[in-house]
Amino acid sequence: MISHVHIGITDFPRAFAFYSSVMETLGLQLRFENRAQKWEGWKSPDAARPLFLIGLPFDREAATPGNGQMVAMLASSRAAVDACYAAAIAAGGQCEGPPGLRPHYHPDYYGAYFRDLDGNKLGVCCHTSA
Repeated sequence: MISHVHIGITDFPRAFAFYSSVMETLGLQLRFENRAQKWEGWKSPDAARPLFLIGLPFDREAATPGNGQMVAMLASSRAAVDACYAAAIAAGGQCEGPPGLRPHYHPDYYGAYFRDLDGNKLGVCCHTSA
């Protein structure tokens, strides 16, 4: 259903360091890097898509986070949710909700929320029981 998601960033080296640590905890691999154009993309090792991309906005205007927008990444386990959240916070991300069950979504929904260094809201979640 989704081909790719692109997150606008302002400082490419800083964002790349942040997202590299986050993506590693989820087992996602770098698919390509284009430092000249200042964009990078990660993917699941067993699929060509969807892609998670970071980069400067195409119009080269300032990157700004949207109100109400969030990208949630799927984790294979609750431990992976915990590790991803910890990596994001250690890399300078801001907490928007620590890891835990969110039974108002469904009984096995385990997730965490954070903002990247540019203020983009991200989530990571696992839908399976412990």
